[in-house]
This record gives sequence, C-alpha cells and structure tokens, in this order.
Amino acid sequence: MYKKTMIAAVCLAILAACSQQAEVKKAKPAGLNLDNDKAKLSYAIGMDIGTSLKSLNADMDRAALTAAINDRLDGKPLKLNDEDAAKIKQEFFKKRAEEQAAKQKAAAEKNKADGAAFLAENGKKEGVTTTESGLQYEVITQGDGAKPKATDKVTVNYRGTLIDGTEFDSSYKRGKPVTFPLNAVIKGWTEGVQLMNVGSKYKFVLPAELAYGERGAGGKIGPNSTLVFEVELLGIGEPKPAATDKTADAAKAATSK
Repeated sequence: MYKKTMIAAVCLAILAACSQQAEVKKAKPAGLNLDNDKAKLSYAIGMDIGTSLKSLNADMDRAALTAAINDRLDGKPLKLNDEDAAKIKQEFFKKRAEEQAAKQKAAAEKNKADGAAFLAENGKKEGVTTTESGLQYEVITQGDGAKPKATDKVTVNYRGTLIDGTEFDSSYKRGKPVTFPLNAVIKGWTEGVQLMNVGSKYKFVLPAELAYGERGAGGKIGPNSTLVFEVELLGIGEPKPAATDKTADAAKAATSK
C-alpha cells in the first residue's frame, strides 16, 4: 500500500509539474507572481505535491527530475524506457521496505528487552501484584462498588505512558471519560479492569503481548512496547445522561417536599 501510494504521488507530481514548468517559463526573471487565480491554484497544488515528495524522503536529483519533465512535455526521446524506469522505482521501494523492516525488527528487539527489564524491576516493588498472564497492577485508590464482567460496558478515565514516561494518550487531557465494551479492547485492559471495583484507581503495567504486540500502535507505541496505564473505573453500563437544569431543579424541588 505504501509503495502504491508513493508511486501515485510521484506520478501526480510529474503530471502537475509539467503544467507548472510551462508557467515557470513565462515567469518574469524577478520571480513568481501569484497575481491570478490560475497561478494561485497551481501553487496551492504544488504545495501538496511538495509535501508528498518530502514524505518520500528520497535523495532526488532535481536537475534529472526537471529534465524528465521537460522531455515528456516537449515530446523528446526519453533517456530511460518505461520498463527500465519501472524496475528502478520498484528496486527503490523494495530497498526502502527492507530498510524499514530492519528498523522495525531492531526496535522490536530493543523494546522487548527494555520491557522485560522494567517488568522485572517493577514486580519487586511493594504493593505490585503480577498475575499469571504477566499483567502487573498496583492499587492507588480502592473503591467499594461493583466489579465489571468482560461482557460489560465500562466508563473510565485513564492515562497511558511508555516505560520512559512518554505520554501517548489521556482522557484527562481531553476532559472527557470514555465508555467501551470491556471485551473489545486490548487483553491487559480486559483482564485488569475486571479486578477493579467502581470508584477504584489502579496502575497497570502491560507486557507487549497484553497490549499491541509486535505491530505497535500509532506513532508513539513501537513494536513490543510495554505500556503503563493509570485507570480510574467510574461506572459499569451505559453512562446516564447529564441532567438538564430543569430536570435538576425538579429533582431538587421533589426531594425538598
């Protein structure tokens, strides 16, 4: 998918650049003037193309790129045939994929080793319990409400960090708790939140196999990352809608009689 996307971006860049090159030829030596709608639209599209090409992170020879565009535009003989050009691009993306796979593997191995060391040390701390699955938890506040089942919906506030303290998510920062089916989240959450009573706040340390495993998640959670969560269980079941001012006033009046 990545290869197809980037090839499409390069093709789009070449097609758009052809039109842009024609405009540049007409430009005054003093520089490009965006003094008409056509020029403005062309530049705006060029900005998007530039962003796509920059994300490719390839060391391009701009003179060769411009020469190819001009040759296509002017109908001149090309210095590469289509078959050779396709092979060159295919080899580039193959090499890029191999480099990314190697980086992913190295990161996974490092994260696994770091996570194992962190879990071993954390498991020695007073108040930390390690379950059979490898989940570690610590009670910060013990509530006295009911405990949820895996099939329940729960409402929680939480904060998630890597073992180095880097925060990757927080409902507290968003200013709103979240509600979800407990059996529809990562394994460590499904297991850990069932240990909690409503009103409790626990700290969980999840080995990678109970979190996002080798695939990681998003831009901050790498492969084989051990994760740390502080979770506050606010309720079980669908949260009740907040009372409107009129409803609250009526309830207050009824209870005062």
